Amino acid sequence: MADDAEAYAWAEVLVRHGHLHAAVPTPTGQWLVQDHPDAPVRVLSGSSALVEVAADTQRCIRRLRARRP
Repeated sequence: MADDAEAYAWAEVLVRHGHLHAAVPTPTGQWLVQDHPDAPVRVLSGSSALVEVAADTQRCIRRLRARRP
């Protein structure tokens, strides 16, 4: 299970590198994330869900890099 500090760190990395437009924690422990400025806001259930978004992003990047000649 991911802790809040890990989720905050991943949120910062994902936004800084342009993988997410925004990632904001709520007082209830949920996260509001937006893929790009015109995308709908998604509500994630908590820190673990945000870390899973980061893991999915990493897997996608690795697949794309593996396809390069």
